[in-house]
Amino acid sequence: MFWKRKYVYNKHTKLFEVHRLPIKRYLQGGFAMFVVSVCLFFVYMFIYRYCFGGTLPKTLDLQLKSIALKSKLELLEKEMASKDEALQELQLRDNNVYRPIYGLEEIPAQERNSSITSPGRYDSLDIFLDGEYVTQIERTIDMLYKKAYVQTISYDEVLAFATRSDDMARCVPAIPPVNMDRVRLVSRYGYRSDPFTRAYTYHSGIDLSGRRGEHIHATGDGTVCEVGRMFHGYGIEIVVNHGFGYKTRYAHLNRVYVKLGDRVSRGDYIGDLGNTGRSTGPHLHYEVIYRGNRVNPLNYFDAGMKGAEYKTLISEIPVSSNVKK
Repeated sequence: MFWKRKYVYNKHTKLFEVHRLPIKRYLQGGFAMFVVSVCLFFVYMFIYRYCFGGTLPKTLDLQLKSIALKSKLELLEKEMASKDEALQELQLRDNNVYRPIYGLEEIPAQERNSSITSPGRYDSLDIFLDGEYVTQIERTIDMLYKKAYVQTISYDEVLAFATRSDDMARCVPAIPPVNMDRVRLVSRYGYRSDPFTRAYTYHSGIDLSGRRGEHIHATGDGTVCEVGRMFHGYGIEIVVNHGFGYKTRYAHLNRVYVKLGDRVSRGDYIGDLGNTGRSTGPHLHYEVIYRGNRVNPLNYFDAGMKGAEYKTLISEIPVSSNVKK
């Protein structure tokens, strides 16, 4: 850098001459600049330490952005917890209300609440400063997506059954298998004293005692899936598959008026009360089977239904003209 020359008027020589500062003035000026630089340095360090916490401005900016992002993640976590509570309420209603109405089994909790498993799915999140926290957020999001997906599938299934509710209503075994005015309930569902051995044993249906030849009627729409004839056990029997998880058994019959594969409607005349198989007298052994389990038939029909009312629901014409003995 070139310094500008300064000229002064010399009274003695009557000329303008180059003005030269003594070396002392140069040293004083340099020292003053040094002192000012040191002061500025300490001012900068004070601001850097006490205002920025010893962090570079760019680093501080990144830290502030990280704090803002973490706050948003915390808000997201709270919102997800709220959504999870709502989904759990839907799951309870679905398992305890909607699905049982249509005879659907409840969806196990382990299936509803399982997370999405994929090797290495969250490995890329390890680069974050709070990688474990971010990974947990991502897992929670995946689990919510899975819960919502399973719930959607369940509602689709319930909807499909709801559209067939009229068919289901016709298939549920909802009337007595025989005119209750003409029979007596002699043995209920559950444990009882066996009439042969007197041992306390499980009875899988109900026994209705009546006159031999009393008409037996299908208690719901369905298809005959079994016509059995055994010397012991149930004797001559009919099993009807009603669909929707329901089956009914009519045992110890005297005659049957259906064959394997026949479609029957509620109230159809399908057989006659008898005394075949392991039996101590003329009676009908009637069972309701739901999803492979014997259930109490008295929970499905009104035992107080009287003759006139019952006759409006039944047919007195045998299903098949081929009477089988």
